[in-house]
Amino acid sequence: MLKRQNPGTPERSRDLTADGGALSMSHNDSRSFFNLSQLVLSAGQIKPSPALKHSKITYFEVEIVDVQSKKQICIVDKVPPASTILDVKHKFHKACPQWYPSRVGLQLERNGPFLKDSTSIQSLAVSSIITLYFTDLGQQVGWTTFFLTEYTGPLLIYLLFYIRLSTIYDQVESRKNFRHPVVHLACFCHCLHYIRHLLETLFVHKFSEGHTPLKNMIKGCAFYWGFTSWIAYYINHPRYTPPSFGHKQVSYAALAFLMCEAGNHFINVALAHQTNSGNRTCFPSPTYNPFTWLFLLVSCPNYTYEVHDFLLLICKGLGLGLVSR
Repeated sequence: MLKRQNPGTPERSRDLTADGGALSMSHNDSRSFFNLSQLVLSAGQIKPSPALKHSKITYFEVEIVDVQSKKQICIVDKVPPASTILDVKHKFHKACPQWYPSRVGLQLERNGPFLKDSTSIQSLAVSSIITLYFTDLGQQVGWTTFFLTEYTGPLLIYLLFYIRLSTIYDQVESRKNFRHPVVHLACFCHCLHYIRHLLETLFVHKFSEGHTPLKNMIKGCAFYWGFTSWIAYYINHPRYTPPSFGHKQVSYAALAFLMCEAGNHFINVALAHQTNSGNRTCFPSPTYNPFTWLFLLVSCPNYTYEVHDFLLLICKGLGLGLVSR
């Protein structure tokens, strides 16, 4: 007898084979898609920036080269990536004690600008060795020392003329001639001006940590000290005569002088509290204080008030009569 075949068996086998093939194809497609994704990701990976490459560097070596002769001065080794130019200057000073940090000027290129002390070493590096060019900036002084020296001199010099030293004036004339009240008023105004400058230097002004060449301080002192000597000599001279227009001229000039002093002070306070927006410095705006309204006309009204201080002291009243007779 012939066995009866189950008609559903071949179809079932074909169905199972088809299902297995579909599963195999699906598995192969998944692997192909995964491999293709890995290929795209590896091909399209963004190249790391130099800063990221340097993140694996433990230390940098900084080569200091003379900007004139191009000869190597020294190598500062074991510089951490978080170090700044100021740190490099201190290490350079240890290797070469004659170059203290404020005297050292470092450049990334020979004709480039001097690098700021706050500049990060890692931001300059293209490899583990960094070459910087050295320039001797000369003897330096701090800004606070600069202004204190500049303003202390006129204060003391004027007082030496005011007491009429025998080495400056004839003592016979000094005893004989009576001092006019305007002489005392001029001394008060002049001392007030420079005492205000000294106090603002100590408590109001905000100076950077930088320095300035010593020759700049010598130039500033020569101007301020020389100018003070010139006006003090005539105002305190025994033959000095009062202003031509008398008491009213002196009173109005003294009042205007005090107003300019107040205006100068308020402007300096406003400038000391100015805000920084990113890399831009935002100058103060006029406020309810009338002395700040000059900001509508000029950027730094403190110089406007300063000029008027001396014009009022010399030309408008306190010193107009000093050349007569």
